[in-house]
Amino acid sequence: MLPGPELTLLLWIFSCISSLSVASSASRKCDEALATPLSHAAFTSSSVYSGGYGAGYAKLNRRGGAGGWSPVDADRYQWLQVDLGTRKQVTSIATQGRYSSSDWTTQYRLLYSDTGRNWRPYLQDGNIWAFSGNSNSESVVRHDLQHAVIARYVRIIPLEWSQEGRIGLRVEIYGCSYWSDVISFDGQGVISYRFKMKKMKILKDVISLKFRTTASDGVLIHGEGQQGDYISLELKRSKLLLMINLGSNQYGSILGHTSVTSGSLLDDDHWHAVIIERYRRNVNFTLDRHTQHFRTNGEFDHLDLDYEISFGGMPVSAKPSSGGRENFVGCMEGITYNGDNITNLVKRKKVDTSSFRNLTFSCSETQSFPVFFNATSFLHLPGLQDSDTLSVSLSFRTWNPSGLLLYTALADGVVEVGLTEGKVTCCLVVTPGSGLNDGQWHSVYLHALENYAMLTIDGDEASTVRTVIPIQIRTGGQYYFGGTYRDGLLQSYFLRTNTPPAQRSFQGCMQLIHVDDQLADLPAVEKGNTGTFENVSLDMCAIIDRCVPNHCEHGGRCSQTWDTFSCSCNGTGYTGSTCHTSVYEQSCEEYKHLGKTSGTYWIDPDGSGPVSPFKVNCNMTEDMVWTTVRNNLSPQTPVSGSDLEGKAVLKLNYNMSTEQVIFSAQYCEQHVAYACRMSRLLNTPEGSPFTWWVGRANERHHYWGGSGPGIQKCACGIERNCTDPKYYCNCDADQTREDSGLLVYKDHLPVTQVVVGDTGRSGSEAKLTVGPLRCQGDGQFGNYWNAASFNTPASYLHFPTFQGDTSADISFYFKTSSSYGVFLENLGNADFIRLELKAAAVVSFSFDVGNGLVELTVRSSTPLNDDQWHRVVAERNVKEAVLQLDGQYKEVRPAPPQGHTRLELYSQLYVGASGGQRGFLGCIRALKMNGVTLDLEERATVTPGVKPGCSGHCTSYGQHCRNGGKCMEKYNGYSCDCTLTAYDGPFCTEDVGGFFESGTLVRYDFLPEGGLPAMANVKSLSPLLPMEGNLTQEELVFSFSTSNAPSILVYISSRTQDYLAVVDGQLLSNSELLLCVFFFFFNARVCYLFFLSETGQIDPVLIEKYNTPGFVGCLSRVQFNNVAPLKAALRSGIVAPVTTHGILVESNCGASPLTISPMAAVRRSSSQPIYCAGPLMFLKDLFLMMSFVLAGIIAVVIFTILCTLVFLVRHMFRHKGSYHTNEAKGAESADCADAAIIVNDPAFTETIDESKKEWFI
Repeated sequence: MLPGPELTLLLWIFSCISSLSVASSASRKCDEALATPLSHAAFTSSSVYSGGYGAGYAKLNRRGGAGGWSPVDADRYQWLQVDLGTRKQVTSIATQGRYSSSDWTTQYRLLYSDTGRNWRPYLQDGNIWAFSGNSNSESVVRHDLQHAVIARYVRIIPLEWSQEGRIGLRVEIYGCSYWSDVISFDGQGVISYRFKMKKMKILKDVISLKFRTTASDGVLIHGEGQQGDYISLELKRSKLLLMINLGSNQYGSILGHTSVTSGSLLDDDHWHAVIIERYRRNVNFTLDRHTQHFRTNGEFDHLDLDYEISFGGMPVSAKPSSGGRENFVGCMEGITYNGDNITNLVKRKKVDTSSFRNLTFSCSETQSFPVFFNATSFLHLPGLQDSDTLSVSLSFRTWNPSGLLLYTALADGVVEVGLTEGKVTCCLVVTPGSGLNDGQWHSVYLHALENYAMLTIDGDEASTVRTVIPIQIRTGGQYYFGGTYRDGLLQSYFLRTNTPPAQRSFQGCMQLIHVDDQLADLPAVEKGNTGTFENVSLDMCAIIDRCVPNHCEHGGRCSQTWDTFSCSCNGTGYTGSTCHTSVYEQSCEEYKHLGKTSGTYWIDPDGSGPVSPFKVNCNMTEDMVWTTVRNNLSPQTPVSGSDLEGKAVLKLNYNMSTEQVIFSAQYCEQHVAYACRMSRLLNTPEGSPFTWWVGRANERHHYWGGSGPGIQKCACGIERNCTDPKYYCNCDADQTREDSGLLVYKDHLPVTQVVVGDTGRSGSEAKLTVGPLRCQGDGQFGNYWNAASFNTPASYLHFPTFQGDTSADISFYFKTSSSYGVFLENLGNADFIRLELKAAAVVSFSFDVGNGLVELTVRSSTPLNDDQWHRVVAERNVKEAVLQLDGQYKEVRPAPPQGHTRLELYSQLYVGASGGQRGFLGCIRALKMNGVTLDLEERATVTPGVKPGCSGHCTSYGQHCRNGGKCMEKYNGYSCDCTLTAYDGPFCTEDVGGFFESGTLVRYDFLPEGGLPAMANVKSLSPLLPMEGNLTQEELVFSFSTSNAPSILVYISSRTQDYLAVVDGQLLSNSELLLCVFFFFFNARVCYLFFLSETGQIDPVLIEKYNTPGFVGCLSRVQFNNVAPLKAALRSGIVAPVTTHGILVESNCGASPLTISPMAAVRRSSSQPIYCAGPLMFLKDLFLMMSFVLAGIIAVVIFTILCTLVFLVRHMFRHKGSYHTNEAKGAESADCADAAIIVNDPAFTETIDESKKEWFI
């Protein structure tokens, strides 16, 4: 069985191939000239300039009459109409000007209708489209429609015309015949299509139909089964609601109900096409060429229906729970169900239609006559004058929250009705109704008598507002709808009365306008017989829902006004004008290379793709990053309960999509453990397994942790160490045992369900543990570091065409030493998209979607050809275009309010040189297009002039390596080498420390210049270990915390018997962590910390005092020059001449990680005295430091003289002299100064070789 994504892809490919084949077939055949064969009577117009200019002469390339059509007036109220005789499929339109004249049309609008009423404008890219016309009288301009329309009547509205003449037009309409059976539904009749079998188990469905209605609610399709399966398609508030349930279980653990909505304003009395394609759980839901792909809930694949499926309403046999929904009122055509033409079967009386009172195969005309208002429109209608009753009603629909609906003057005053914040308001300041700017039809009824007024919304008596008004009603006889005080006809009155309407102009539609309880004769208004109007479109409602399809991605909430829409991205995890761009990184790997440390982060694996962001735990180590996703199963969960088959089912929820985590990883694992007591696991060696687990592809697996696919064994069976060798699992021996291990086959993970089957016997017990899913590696082409180097100006990589029709985002990093070059380019016939480096500090993003060139540029304050990494992010959508550089330089360009929105590209995508332009020289990495990383390295391996990978990452990212860590170049990035530091972690910021108990000692032996030490129990040596050299300056850094004092913290000796001891004094007898940094010349005799300020020879009793019982506390960050002895003792992976005596427990000593090197923070000259940073020492040390400055200067002078004398003496007696230094008292009887320090330590018995240089901690 194929997994879900593959099925979705196959279904999508199948539908696309079908659509393409149909479209290509149609385009080959559907190109007949439809207007030329028609008679003159088929052409009508708004007016005719004179006899020879009639509409019948408006045929393409004809010269009869005056050579074409011209109207009397040159304004936007003129039209030319063609009656095609029957409904046709229209695919193209072509125009000419009037023959041999200065009359032509430069821009026009196309309307179409089935009945010659209720016109519908041609829409493209979500807008009422304006076609470009002619620039002279003879040339032909043809436009192929982006989508074909079905119509009998076609009307052309000139919008712009010749400046030298007037409107002139000849036209041809191209298309072909269209035929389809139509059925009229009256709200009572229902078509019941009975199956050949009583029960149908359906794996694949294809259902299609077209509908037309003025009702906002009604059931179009319904089918259900006795087991709870159903499919239903219905209108809800003028939107389509598709509901599918392929099955739920009685326990409620599997819920199959799935619902999806589509469309808006579907009660417009125009035809709408619906196609539902289902294969198993994958569904394509298409409404008017807009397709939604989704996957049904639950785990079942078949749709089980009983008896029948109905069209137009609920069948009589429907369950009572399915009732309460209205039947469909309107027309349907082209109804097909899984290859059966239902409409044709109805006509042939092969289908039950007994519920119809009067079955008709035609669609009746609507009685409404809508009026379409824009920002400068008004409609003036006459009414009764001097009447004592005012009665006006109308229906309206709009998206704007405010606008004037009605204005009329009384004999003494005015009446004004309008919308304010989505509520109907009138001059009485009453506000019944709310949320009326939802695009639905709403009715308003105003009735006023003497001293009394009533306002009712949507015919709801509960919304009626009645009020007593102290006014005498005397109507003025003139009513204005939708206009404002700026309109010419109203302006003179408002200036006279000084009472302009408060509301802004109304934008939307009105219909069923009644004045004085009489329906307004709007056709007479259109003919000029009564009333007047300005900038309105009669017999048409061209309201557009700009939120359908919803351009707000990732769950962004769409809101709109008449002209535009906006998206609210709050709580989605995305940002931008259409909620397209993720605010999170795509992986833990990316967070690491941004300098982040281990923790919990939100990641978005597919960037701007459909998968929502989710929270994971990122464990960042030096070599790899682990992404951890936890489930809802607690460790050691007791297994109890069972289903009808005696199985206990434990479902695991991850509350996120693990597929993207697994897909983008190189390796994944999940720990499972089964603790048992008389509860067998896999029933090995040959039985059917009692227990199995289910992976992400919904398949059963009969192997356990530590084993592999196809092997019915546990870890002990693979390793042959089971408790009972007859079995392959410990638990199969029917004893109290446990089987555990790692599941590592990535394609099967994660574990989504475990079924346990042997817990029903008396005394049986089982406990289950399923650990978190852990993945590591940036496996999807190595997303973050996937790079290519372009070595010549003609170098390029090519990829498939970029698909970014209405929304596109591009991001990448680049570094170069060149000052210009093309990053990438993709071309179409006229459309294109390009990103380039235009100058040393300028990046350009340019494109054309059919509205002309758009170019955005950003300029950096510093040159970009500095061979450092820079990041470019570009985005284009239907709202705006954005270009951003290095996260700080940004330009935003709003999209035009009307025009093309789809980016149509056909060529390959070129990264680098293209079309003869100078290509990019340098490196590009992490190139992502709509969230998908392009595999630059794979293409570069087979492309001349381009090399995979890119060096020099440390120049841009080396600053992330802290505390002396060294940045190491890698093929796919960089890493921080912490070997020569006292820190750990991916960026050398994690403390390495240990807790010392009484008697604990760490010894580090330096390598002599002449060879390796002969030591027992020492780790194998690393080639990175420093050799002893000519030490003229030392640096010692460490942190400590203790409550016992005094004690020796650090002791260092040399083979020349010089030594250094650091002693913890009384002042530091607390548990606070102190950081100490020392700089000194090692040939100085001795260096003490704090109160140990004796000079000359040291009393061995004092040394014994400080060393008994030894240091008890915590030491961390210990580093002597470039040696970290404590880290070497605690890390098994580090080879070093280090030994440990006593108990040493690793601890960070309660310190927070350093992010700045302590050497950098307190580095001083080597001639300066010792400095120790500690909270209790600061004031006293400051005083002591000032006191010692003068003494230090004198001491340096004396010391220099003494050193000179010593050098001369040694030179003179170099073959027989001896070197003198300060030694502890009693050193004569000891082997060396080391023995004087540790003479009383019974745990130390090893003889110290004077040829070694040693550490003791």
